Amino acid sequence: MNLLIVEDNERMRRTIKSLIGDLITQFYECSDGSQALAAYAEHQPDWVLMDIEMEPIDGLTATRQIKAAYPDARIIMVTNYDEPALREAARAAGACAYVLKENLFTLPRMLREYADTRQPE
Repeated sequence: MNLLIVEDNERMRRTIKSLIGDLITQFYECSDGSQALAAYAEHQPDWVLMDIEMEPIDGLTATRQIKAAYPDARIIMVTNYDEPALREAARAAGACAYVLKENLFTLPRMLREYADTRQPE
């Protein structure tokens, strides 16, 4: 499974990689939303983990851009903000899940379930 992490905090990118490294074949990274569409186009990852608050382009805008160009893209918002309005905005932008950074331990399960559904019978 290939994964793109869009996160402006390098330490957080390392933390995410350490939590899910055994599930991922290849990691790709970029540090803000302005790079996300180009990185997605170049690498075509199975999943994108997208931070919300970044400059100059935030994760909601980047998610909309990716989904407009690649409707089948699977994007999980990873954020510090547990606000209903942001959850709704993420869903409206095209994110399929919303994970708080304090609950990163749920990411391996989510990605493992995806990998299990892709195994041939």
